[in-house]
Amino acid sequence: MIDFIEGQVAYVETDCVVVMSHGVGYRIFSGNPFQYREGEHETVRIYTHHYVREDAVHLYGFSTRNERDLFRKLLDVSGIGPKGALAMISAGTPEQIIAAVTQENIEFLTRFPGVGKKTAQRIILDLKDKLKALPVQEKAVIQVEGEPEALPGNQPTLFHAFEEPKQEAMEALGALGYSQAEIQKVMKKLEKEGADLASTDRIVKRALQLFLTT
Repeated sequence: MIDFIEGQVAYVETDCVVVMSHGVGYRIFSGNPFQYREGEHETVRIYTHHYVREDAVHLYGFSTRNERDLFRKLLDVSGIGPKGALAMISAGTPEQIIAAVTQENIEFLTRFPGVGKKTAQRIILDLKDKLKALPVQEKAVIQVEGEPEALPGNQPTLFHAFEEPKQEAMEALGALGYSQAEIQKVMKKLEKEGADLASTDRIVKRALQLFLTT
């Protein structure tokens, strides 16, 4: 099993980052591959899960071991596939997800794409005992860290100036399982609050935060 890959970022696509190591380019699926764009041609370490089934062999990548390990636990839940688990890890921090499970916060879990009430209940049933020993803060579920401050005033024409990062971000969110209606709604909120729209990475991060808080 490949535990992590260390190499240079060759290029970034909507749903993956390609890392070159010893002359081999590894395609690694990521919830927000654009986080690696600024580090193109620089050396990175990405923790991976090697997913094998009859019709596919994929690598899923994470910036920390905690994210990767939680991804693996989510895969053990019936009804949660790699795409759904990746979307959860990308939108919420491990602390938020663990807190939601241990506190049986079904409302929070159903904010993730593809997670309905029954699936949320199954996640809690299957993982609560496995995760409850891990230390989390009481406010981990409702507190979203790293929210950027809104720029002064509304700037409704900003997206026209940054059409390319907007489109890339929309495609990345779609790859995580969010519907076009959900994406359009959150994009309008981003535009209204005057968020930083020049970076695809920042648009994706802020959109994921809004999906969990609204």
